[in-house]
Amino acid sequence: MFPRVGRTRAVALLAIAVVGSTVVSACGGGTGEAGVSGDKAVSVALITKNSTNPFFVSMQEGAKKAAQAENVKLTVSAGKEDGDEASQVQAIEDAIARGDKGILITPNGPGVNAAIKKARDAGLYVIALDTPPDPANTVDITFATDNFKAGELIGKWTATQLGGKPATIALLDLFNDKIVSVDYNRDQGFLTGMGIDTADKKKNGDEAKTGNYSGGSYTIACNEPTNGAEDGGRTAMENCLSKNPNINVVYTINEPAAVGAHKALQAAGKAQGVLVVSVDGGCDGVRQVKDGVIGATSQQYPLKMAELGVQSIAKIARGGEKPQVTSGLDFFDTGVTLVTDKPVAGIDSIDSAAGAKTCWG
Repeated sequence: MFPRVGRTRAVALLAIAVVGSTVVSACGGGTGEAGVSGDKAVSVALITKNSTNPFFVSMQEGAKKAAQAENVKLTVSAGKEDGDEASQVQAIEDAIARGDKGILITPNGPGVNAAIKKARDAGLYVIALDTPPDPANTVDITFATDNFKAGELIGKWTATQLGGKPATIALLDLFNDKIVSVDYNRDQGFLTGMGIDTADKKKNGDEAKTGNYSGGSYTIACNEPTNGAEDGGRTAMENCLSKNPNINVVYTINEPAAVGAHKALQAAGKAQGVLVVSVDGGCDGVRQVKDGVIGATSQQYPLKMAELGVQSIAKIARGGEKPQVTSGLDFFDTGVTLVTDKPVAGIDSIDSAAGAKTCWG
């Protein structure tokens, strides 16, 4: 488990135009896992998908904390919203121009791949956080949740909760206009956990719309995009209910989308008896589990991703070894834990009280 890290104080903040960047200058006052106090400052860029989702806000805070400990000059930038590739490309170009030693990025889509290649060709070490690019070797390494496992955990939990009843499923994904690994891995993992056969592992929505899950029969009512936002989740759920009012299982790409979906279900008078599951493990999401809005969520650890990323680039810049992927995977696995107040035999989980001690945001 990784403790929640509170908001840290930046020594200096400087607003930069175009993508709303911030520069955090850190003096080497301590010795971290990957750096040595007093070493020359290393410049690193952190580029998140957006700066509004608590997941990415927490990631930024984790990176700033590590930057202060590691004597790293950190520039923080973000897309204007999920899917904004243009702002991320500009931030990569800026990092190259500044002469940064490395980039940490949660890529908004394949449109950033060429810019990442340009950065690596210029000698920058590039680490993807949370979202592995496609192909994975676009970056030097990825530090991320096993998103397929995260989806699989909530899928297995859902199947047991149904007790053999027919499942009418709404799949509230991230996008419908671009392919992003975090999107298809969570969706496909959820279906696999339910015991539903999938077709293309890198594509959402091509599985059989009816058939059998591990406990009974299923119908997939819809695949709708949410853009990972509460308003997107609400709109997606409204669209799904218009297609099939009998939905009793709702998978959501993240917790903001889950909250939006719940509000749509409430407005339609259908919140009772519907299982809503998600991925994130933020503090608000864990509270939603406690309150019964979300039945189960898979908790991931953005603070750890960012801290390890900053430490790794600082270490490499100072002549240290490069990080290695987790055995059997093509990325470094930062862990995932199922959070639910309705535990199931055979599925490891923690309750919402324990989840509140390890949440973020």
